[in-house]
Amino acid sequence: MSNDGVAAVEKALSLLDCFKPGAESQSLAALSQASGMHKTTVYRLMNSLERMGYVVRSQAGNYSLGHRVLYLGKLFEQSFQLSAVVEPVLYELAAATRESASYYVLDNGQRLCLFRAEPSEGLRETRLAGTTLPLDDTAVSHVIRVWGLGEQLYDKPPKLPLFTAGMRDVHIAAFATPIFGAGDKFMAALVLSGPASRLSAAHASGELDAPQLRAAADLSRRLGASVRFCESFYAQ
Repeated sequence: MSNDGVAAVEKALSLLDCFKPGAESQSLAALSQASGMHKTTVYRLMNSLERMGYVVRSQAGNYSLGHRVLYLGKLFEQSFQLSAVVEPVLYELAAATRESASYYVLDNGQRLCLFRAEPSEGLRETRLAGTTLPLDDTAVSHVIRVWGLGEQLYDKPPKLPLFTAGMRDVHIAAFATPIFGAGDKFMAALVLSGPASRLSAAHASGELDAPQLRAAADLSRRLGASVRFCESFYAQ
């Protein structure tokens, strides 16, 4: 079965993505400019969204989000469980790479391992979910410090995933990539960790870069980051 999708549906949903904090009400011209679509196309799509209650149009002709968006948001809040979204991605990544996959968040000035998936076999670095460690010069800490705290650690945007070896433990290395959620805001660091000798070789060959970036993009989309943002950010 084809997975190409329906262009008109994707265009209509991309128009909803144009509404952001500070841009809650937008004119037809502004939506056309933000989406890159012709005004006539935007007008037709917004008419359909208005009939379905996803947008409302004021007497001045400006558009705002409608009640159906709030309704779906409330349904999402009731059904959402972070572990159910994150853990399947971690287990799939660990199985594909045969390395430990973790999800780290910022917690009281430290990095907290919130979720963890271990490979089924082979030498690995074992750590329990719930472990907290200081923010240091490891790859995971750099991700949290740069994208979570806004620290200027690099002169230019670094190549992802970040990689460090032997920073906290001479025998351990890790790759780390930022994860984003609703509003394209930073949420966590996705980490692959394992023996320094094995991961240093993987870093030199680049063999683990693509699997981790794909997993990070997939997880960010599941957590609410926009498709357009993910395609741009993880394409580097």
